[in-house]
Amino acid sequence: MNEETIRKLVKLVESSDIESLTVKNWFSNVMIIKRSPEVSNGSNGGSHGHITVAKSHVTSTLPTIEVAAPAPAPQPMQAMPQPQPVAPQPAVVKGKEIKSPMVGTFYTSPEPGAPPFVDIGARITKGQTICIIEAMKLMNEIEAEFDGVVVKRMVENAQPVEFGQALFIVEPT
Repeated sequence: MNEETIRKLVKLVESSDIESLTVKNWFSNVMIIKRSPEVSNGSNGGSHGHITVAKSHVTSTLPTIEVAAPAPAPQPMQAMPQPQPVAPQPAVVKGKEIKSPMVGTFYTSPEPGAPPFVDIGARITKGQTICIIEAMKLMNEIEAEFDGVVVKRMVENAQPVEFGQALFIVEPT
């Protein structure tokens, strides 16, 4: 910081209520402290304050970084045979799928709290309503395509379904 800039800063401190000012830049630090008249000359008769200016140069702007020695490489351990988890095999369900004829939301009953149209193990007949699929605010009743016994429901109530997605597996009779 040059001398002219420091003089301007001193005048700024003298003419204001600022008691101290510190200015830091990349290469130097300047601290300007205004002292009251009592502190500057030790008596009560002084009329002017005293300004102290301290300037220091920054010699390095980069922090010191300590680098630790790298940790020793881990020694290879003998491989212990790990038991492989056995994925559960899906139960083979025999029967024909009844698939969704549209995209929508699957419902098992005509209204909330009502019993479902069909349960697992229920005997169904061709044309019987087995569920509802809501599409575009319309409730579409889905009917059984053939006679049989419901073996499995493939979708949970109020879940979205895609076109062609399996809804039920039915064992034909």
